[in-house]
Amino acid sequence: MIINHPLLGPRDSAEFVYLGDANLIERPDPEAETAAREFYEYAYLRDNPAGEHRELWFHEAGDRSWLVVTRNTLTHEISDVQMARDVARSKGRSK
Repeated sequence: MIINHPLLGPRDSAEFVYLGDANLIERPDPEAETAAREFYEYAYLRDNPAGEHRELWFHEAGDRSWLVVTRNTLTHEISDVQMARDVARSKGRSK
């Protein structure tokens, strides 16, 4: 599988480590009244979708960047790749 890194261009997926659901970028607020339940769900509950899914990938054998990769889990087709920092920043602005 080839991941089209936003800064470095096409790279073999062997250079990367899959780290799970991209929703992990959005950590619960530890000060919230429902923090215990939210952290439980954050740490232990995961979707296992068949189809398009946003995932975190770490470029371990390269520039050590974090990416958000939108990939079809059935076909492995990648439809989008973004820098995780840009995704996290855009989430912060929309709140």
